[in-house]
Amino acid sequence: MITKEEMIRHHLQGRDIRDPEVIRAMEEVDRKAFVPEELKPYAYEDGPLPIGRGQTISQPYIVAYMAQHLDLKKEDVILEIGSGCGYNAAVLSRLVTKVYSIEIIKWLAELARTNLEKAGIKNVCTRYGDGHKGWPEKAPFDKIILTASTPNIPESLKEQLKISGRLMAPVSNSYQNLVIMEKKEQDEFCMKELIPVRFVPMTQETESWDG
Repeated sequence: MITKEEMIRHHLQGRDIRDPEVIRAMEEVDRKAFVPEELKPYAYEDGPLPIGRGQTISQPYIVAYMAQHLDLKKEDVILEIGSGCGYNAAVLSRLVTKVYSIEIIKWLAELARTNLEKAGIKNVCTRYGDGHKGWPEKAPFDKIILTASTPNIPESLKEQLKISGRLMAPVSNSYQNLVIMEKKEQDEFCMKELIPVRFVPMTQETESWDG
């Protein structure tokens, strides 16, 4: 078991996390508040942890890595696909003006909302629904982040990204790779592969949203 300070020093600063704002966000958001009671002693370990029904909370390093490579600005409004337990959205909330977060699994959407409310986070808006559709009435977004793997980035999400905006996603073919895509023009994108990752697959449903 390690402390939050050790997590920051060894697993983030000791690797390649250099953005001081990302470090600050990781310090301010207590991962312990987003894991099940029996796993709180392990909250600062640098690995995913189970949160129930086959779902996990992401590894701290990956959360920080994704935030750093999105090049977030304080004025940004971003879309997160895959709320999970709310931890990633909580970290992002410390870096931007507004986070819109969609979760397709209903109990997870409710868990994320509850966790974020308990943490006193006011600038994250959650929704239960199909992330493939994005959140068109709040578009366009400065940044979009997917926390579930997909073989292809949905066209609807590309459309909801601002010109010069960035979209990050785990893309899965024969293996998963984290990629970042920059929107140059309305139908022109520049994509770069970053690191191998392992995320749960993105799912799609036809249920209506409960906004």
